[in-house]
Amino acid sequence: QVQLVESGGGLAQAGGSLRLSCAASGRTFSSHAMSWFRQGPGKEREFVTAISWSGGTNYLDSVKGRFTISRDNAKNTVYLQMNSLKPEDTAVYYCAADRTPYYSGRLTSSSRYGYWGQGTQVIVSS
Repeated sequence: QVQLVESGGGLAQAGGSLRLSCAASGRTFSSHAMSWFRQGPGKEREFVTAISWSGGTNYLDSVKGRFTISRDNAKNTVYLQMNSLKPEDTAVYYCAADRTPYYSGRLTSSSRYGYWGQGTQVIVSS
């Protein structure tokens, strides 16, 4: 059974940092793109960032320069380092894995992802 388990969420002050982790089990995702989405209060789920199987990354404009996605294939884990947090970053953050290995196209659509974690809450106070 495939599972993605996020951790590292919590409460942070504006300007602070948090590091989210997403540990995968049940299969290896080293050949799959991995991403982070988020859903803020009263908002739709939105793409935050993705890392391709080859290490290429892309980011939501509002988090560029503040957030960094990385992966450790040996640990089957993807990370999201979030710096200079803002209150508008408050959301439930979800990890997702692409259902197709070696895909190199657009990664911003949630429909690409066949595996999702349960989410971890991030609250940024002003």
